[in-house]
Amino acid sequence: MLTTTRSLAIAGLITLVSAGNALAERVQPFILGSSSAGDFAGAVANTKSKLSGAGFDVVGTHAPYSGAEIIIFTSDELKAAATKSERGGYGAALRASVTDNGGNIEVAYTNPKYWANAYRMNDQLDGVSAKLASALGAEKQFSSGDKELTPEDLRKYHYTFMMEYFDDPSHLAEYGSHAEAVKAVEAKLAAGKGATTMVYKISLGKDTEGEEMTLFGVGMKGSNPEDCSGDEYIMSRIDKDTPRSTAHLPYEMLVYGDEVEALYGRFRIALSWPHLPMMASETGATFMSIMCSPDGIKDALTKAAGGKSEDF
Repeated sequence: MLTTTRSLAIAGLITLVSAGNALAERVQPFILGSSSAGDFAGAVANTKSKLSGAGFDVVGTHAPYSGAEIIIFTSDELKAAATKSERGGYGAALRASVTDNGGNIEVAYTNPKYWANAYRMNDQLDGVSAKLASALGAEKQFSSGDKELTPEDLRKYHYTFMMEYFDDPSHLAEYGSHAEAVKAVEAKLAAGKGATTMVYKISLGKDTEGEEMTLFGVGMKGSNPEDCSGDEYIMSRIDKDTPRSTAHLPYEMLVYGDEVEALYGRFRIALSWPHLPMMASETGATFMSIMCSPDGIKDALTKAAGGKSEDF
């Protein structure tokens, strides 16, 4: 009996140490699956096929500018995990990107463990990570430079002092019910309000707080080339490293209960480039170069949600 008790205690200690090691590991926003010369359209079709073959459901695609396409996908595992934490709906979708970077075709995707912890989900999504590595490859993680972040760091992440956390979303609109809010968002996106387009919609159950969730993916066209909410405006100024971080896009709106919200731009953008300097860099990529974008994104998404900026 004593031996059995001791064995159980040791096993428990090993489990705790393993869990601690998992939280101590460094993670980065994206994973490069492959990079080689090739045909862009063929790589897009091949990536979709591989995702479907691995059991993922492709729910939308987004081509924000020439030489870039993002494939958004989900699965029963992802949707179930999204309901196990407060506002976990943001983690119901992952993104794979195909980018023509100077003739080199890069296939990359969002790192499940990184984003699961950034969204404070109660699942490390290790099974999802394994499936993606098998389907698309896993050459390396990237897009945080010399900024070292662990899963534990991400659960309390914000870019810097006085900037937003995960639980500081932009409140965009409020309706009489969840169904009314979803219907309104669908109509506004279909009408292109805020120079937006609907990329995908995922209906989810209730989260741990009992709130219904529906996740929308939103393309941001911008009303003109200098509209700082536009996808191309932002990416052309800050996505300059190799590999490209194209899978940053698209943004999300979450219908949460009877409200419509989105992660604030200073949080959502910083998650994809946590190392991006404020003022100066060798490539010219800085947060100062898109200073107007977080509020521009909020204004565009408020219109897409059917809200009024002065109300929030």
